[in-house]
Amino acid sequence: MDRPPLLQLSGVRRTFGERVAVAGLDLAVHPGEVVGLLGPNGAGKTTTVRILTGLLEPDAGTVHIGGLDLATDPLGARRHLALVPDGAPLYPNLSLDQHMDLVLGLRGRPLEGTDRASVVRGLGLEGRSAEALGGYSRGMRQRAALALALCSDAGLLVLDEPLTGLDAPGAALVKELLRQWADRGGAVLYTSHLLDVVERVCDRMVILAEGEVVAEGTLEDLTRQAGTGGTLEQVFTALARSEDPAAAAGRLLDELGR
Repeated sequence: MDRPPLLQLSGVRRTFGERVAVAGLDLAVHPGEVVGLLGPNGAGKTTTVRILTGLLEPDAGTVHIGGLDLATDPLGARRHLALVPDGAPLYPNLSLDQHMDLVLGLRGRPLEGTDRASVVRGLGLEGRSAEALGGYSRGMRQRAALALALCSDAGLLVLDEPLTGLDAPGAALVKELLRQWADRGGAVLYTSHLLDVVERVCDRMVILAEGEVVAEGTLEDLTRQAGTGGTLEQVFTALARSEDPAAAAGRLLDELGR
């Protein structure tokens, strides 16, 4: 890549007691990229996201966002990042307009009313932005969280299961937004269990297993590493040390005597 990464994790390690959640992780996301962070439950994805957003401190290693060290300049580094967490845990008693006032005020970035209206309208929330988010559906809350991220001055979007609760048109819109965000010089780190979506949206994937990177690259690269063809789901199963779903289902039914 010609441009320096917007996100750089180097040798990041985190343990909880004797359990190693992340083991010496190296990860970079450059401008223009949508990178999928994949792995089975317990692989270290959530811990990694919490570390790079500053919610957890690593035991070792460094995190740089926008070229700034998260440990020595946490506020400056986090200005380059916007997080859309799974479930969009926003304040239920505040409206989207009030959330925008709060978030943009904390960032010191007032946004013109016409720009705000464009974001709200573009995400299908026009006419609802003055309502308390407690009355939103889960999909609407997810779109509201994305609206807040898009209104920030961050270059890096970190999305944890961003399509949860969205209907088909909403999911299609979000996928297109991520692609165009990257095409215009932003970067996206995308964690999801929806491998078919990751396969269509992401430029490359990083697969974690037991806190370690076990494979990285495009789908073509991963297919070559796995030594198997087929979908990303089949490649993922081979590389992530996961049991084949058909074998696991058959074993469970055998144990149940069905």
